[in-house]
Amino acid sequence: MNKIILMGRLTRDPEMRSGNGTQVCRYTLAVDRRFKRDGEPDADFFNCTVFGKSAEFAEKYFRQGTKLLITGRIQSDNYTNKDGQKVYSWQVLVDEQEFAESKNAAAAGSSAPSQPRPNAADAGSGFVDIADGIEEDLPFI
Repeated sequence: MNKIILMGRLTRDPEMRSGNGTQVCRYTLAVDRRFKRDGEPDADFFNCTVFGKSAEFAEKYFRQGTKLLITGRIQSDNYTNKDGQKVYSWQVLVDEQEFAESKNAAAAGSSAPSQPRPNAADAGSGFVDIADGIEEDLPFI
């Protein structure tokens, strides 16, 4: 099985190209590392490629800094450069892509405090209390 799920921010605006009648969009996703060590990078950078209607959507709505959640598969490419050396690269072929934060949160930036989310305990159990003495009117008791 070849499946990858990533959440990160775009390092630049997506680039759209047309090839063989299919729209192709490419972007780079910076994914923060969970654990950081001194002298090592804080993020990994993934080259992502998306096709068709999804490519058109990415080109139209995604901008540098947008936080995305993507799923796809990893594909390796290799070629021999002009110096005769074998060059290997990896890319993510995107199957699904979606915004990972609201437009307001993106505009506020990551340093702004986020809006509090309703707590599951505050929302209740989802059941409505039935008044005493009404049981005979209910068909399913």
